[in-house]
Order: sequence, then C-alpha cells, then structure tokens
Amino acid sequence: MARWRQAVELAMSEEEFEGLAAIARARSEAARRVERAQMLLAYGENPSFFAVGQRFGVHHQTVQRCVERAVAYGPLAALDDRPRPGKEPTITPEAKAWLVSLACDKAKEHGYPHELWTTRLLARHAREHGPAAGHECLAKLVQGTVCKILGHEEIKPHKVRYYLERRDAEFEQKMAEVLCVYREVQVLKKAAAKSKKPGKPVAIVSYDEKPGIQAIATTAPDLPPVPGTYATFARDYEYKRHGTLSLLAGIDLLTGRVHALVKERHRSREFIEFLKLLDAAYPASTAIKLILDNHSAHISRETQAWLAAQPAGRFEFTFTPKHGSWLNLIEGFFSKFARAVLRHIRVASKQELKERIVAGIEDVNRHPVIHTWSYKLAEAA
Repeated sequence: MARWRQAVELAMSEEEFEGLAAIARARSEAARRVERAQMLLAYGENPSFFAVGQRFGVHHQTVQRCVERAVAYGPLAALDDRPRPGKEPTITPEAKAWLVSLACDKAKEHGYPHELWTTRLLARHAREHGPAAGHECLAKLVQGTVCKILGHEEIKPHKVRYYLERRDAEFEQKMAEVLCVYREVQVLKKAAAKSKKPGKPVAIVSYDEKPGIQAIATTAPDLPPVPGTYATFARDYEYKRHGTLSLLAGIDLLTGRVHALVKERHRSREFIEFLKLLDAAYPASTAIKLILDNHSAHISRETQAWLAAQPAGRFEFTFTPKHGSWLNLIEGFFSKFARAVLRHIRVASKQELKERIVAGIEDVNRHPVIHTWSYKLAEAA
C-alpha cells in the first residue's frame, strides 16, 4: 500500500538563507542554480513537494531530490550537480602528453603549409600519426577532445602573442641619459620658480617625426547630425588619396612651445631645415639640447657636417635607446594631436592638409602645455 509522501524538514542558517536569496535574484548565475535556489526558498515557506513543483512547473520528485540534497550536503552545495562516475577515459596520459608536445611545435615543422596548428589540423595529424607513435587511443580523436586537452594544459597553439626582444646592449645607459635630461628640466623649472635671476640660457627640446599623414578627400559631402534622427555625421565609404605628408616637431620642455615643419619627406635635408628653425627661434647664446631617436637622418654625414659648422655647444643630442621611443615625450604630444586634429580629417589636397596641420600647431602654441616626465625619474643618476 502506497504511503503518503512525508515532508522533509529543511533547516537553514541565516547565512545560507541570504546566500540562496542572492543566487535566486542573480542574473549572471547558471539557470539551474537560480531555479534550485528559488525552489529551496519556496520549500522553506511551504514544505510541500507538490506545491513547489506546481509553482515552478517541475515534477514534485525534482523538488524532493533537490531538498534531500540540501539536507545531506547543505543548501548551497545542493545547487550544483553531484559528480557522476562517467565513462572510463580512453585516452591515456602518455597520449595526452604526446599531443601536448606536438602542439608545442609549429605545424610547418611537420610538413604542413600552415605556420601554426589549428585544432582541426592537430586532431587530423594525431589520428593519422598517433597509432604509429604507439598511441592507438588517438585513432578516433576529434577536434573537441583536442580543445579540452589543450585547454586543461592552458595551451593555445593557434595564437601568437608578440614580444619585443631587447636588441640594444646599452639600453639602460641610454635610458639613464634621457632621464638625466628630464631631471635637468625639473631642476631648471624649480630654479626658475624660486629665483628671478635668469640662469644659464638653455632650451631642451623633445623631437621626432610623424610620417605618413594621409591627405584623404571625400567623394561625397558629409551629412550632418539631425537631432532625434541621426546622432553622428554620415560619411560616404569611398575616398580619394592625395598622398602623405610628414610632421617634424619638437616640443620645448620648459615652455611647452611646439616647433614644427610639415614636409613631403623626412630626410637629412628636412631635419637640417628643422635645426635651422630651432637655431632662429633661440638667441645665439642659448644651448639647444635635443632628445631624439637614432633615425638615419639624425646621424647622417650631411647632418654631422652641418652641426660641425655651428658654434661649439650650440646643439647637443641625447639619443633614446633602440625600441625606446616611449622615453621621448614628443610621442605623447603626437598621440594627442592625432586624436584631436588628425582623426577623421578630410581635405581636398595635400596643401590643405599642410595648412590645417600648421593651423593646429599654432592653436596648440596659443595655449602651450608643459609636458612633464615622472616615470622612473627618481632612478636617474
């Protein structure tokens, strides 16, 4: 004779109740955990398997199993499925190790035209060559299993993460020289703030080139925004190229003033023209110190010959190390100028682009910003 199904007493602490309530309201939890938390809370209010099952549209035995797990393992532990024995693994640890070792090679090293493995290619190679290597269990290997094995070992042989090898043996020394110049800037600023007497006349300029600024023209007029209808400007996808220009610029680290030239190219003759611009911008008694990279135009015979003809001490160069352009403050100015002025720019000719770049530099110089370097400055000798 069938017996009445008796209610199971479910005791919960305040902490467990609050945990279940938080999970029951969560939007990022798994649906089964949310549903089980709601069932346990409902059962706590009304201890009836049948009533709770009707409320959530599930069988009353589903509610009973959930409550019994909560009594046996705790309310929070009952939200997850219990581990099942499952099928015995057919892929041996040795086969997995062979597969992982294979994934650490490049596909081209095994006769494929691919540079790197794809999981599909790796599975195919394992099926074809695994049994011959003594791993018969790989004869029916599928792509999904390869993904699981590689994921467990945290290996992604189909991806490339780039790094930069340090190729300048004197990197630390050159970096210290640049930081010492920034320290000098800091000292000069403090001295100028404390004393009204002019010190030794010196100008420190951070210089670099920004090549490849494209002169791009639209092929149809831009459409303006329309309130409530079109939030942004609309632009035709087609465009016309008019060539590129190079911006040669240096920022005075003491005043914030930007010295600039816009040229077709950035060879030695253009660099010398920029040096002449600096020479005309400062009094003859001022020492001009430049922070710049090792571009060929900066160290060419033509440049060296021009510098040799200048008065002693007029120009002094401090070079950043190779792959150390981030040490040059002008890079920050270029980034800001590109976002503010050059982004989305459209012009009818290269001449118009040049005029707008020059106008942008003049606008910057109307309200100059003094750039300051602080990173690792305390480490400078």
